[in-house]
Amino acid sequence: MDLTVAVIAKECVPGRVKTRLSPPLSPENAAALAQASLSRTLATVRLLPVRHRILVMDGTPSPADAAGYTVVPQVTGGLDERLAAICDATTGPLLIIGMDTPQFAADHVAALLRDWSTPQATRDAWLGPAADGGFWALALRRPDGALIRGVPMSTDTTGTEQHARLTAAGLTVGTLPELRDMDYFSDALQIAAEIPGTDFAHAVDNAAKTAADPAPKSRPLEGALR
Repeated sequence: MDLTVAVIAKECVPGRVKTRLSPPLSPENAAALAQASLSRTLATVRLLPVRHRILVMDGTPSPADAAGYTVVPQVTGGLDERLAAICDATTGPLLIIGMDTPQFAADHVAALLRDWSTPQATRDAWLGPAADGGFWALALRRPDGALIRGVPMSTDTTGTEQHARLTAAGLTVGTLPELRDMDYFSDALQIAAEIPGTDFAHAVDNAAKTAADPAPKSRPLEGALR
């Protein structure tokens, strides 16, 4: 279908990505989990029946991750500016997904795909809420950076405020299933339990064997799409 899916991601370098996983994980193990999450997300997007796939990267992706994607660099600025730039550079329907929800599956966007595959779509936008108050996915039939730019990110009301921005613009907004972002190791453990037997679950299990203390910490207020 005529849809562009953009995955916004960060190069998985120890000490620069998923630092809230350390402790209990070492920076190397935290980066390895981030890579497992990113690779699984990219693999899932490859299965979607869409026309274009873009990897919007802070850093350099591996050849395996870049396969099947047009790789473009992230712009500078806050998350709202970086998301807005993706919208302004895209013509036609757009779905933006973060790298922090490895449990993401095609079923989670099935309602969106059904709606936008028909000539009379009933929704102008779709939002995938995250358990921490942010959002893991945002889709716009007519991308416009002004619909995102200036929305406060990294708060526990980011998802609500983004939804309000869309409806204030007169858009009809559909809601995708709520997912949990992988911000702390406690999140990784819960996500792994949802997708047992996957490469990500095995990576979490291996990391847990060397974790100093896998007990949950306080909830974070920042992430890929918050």
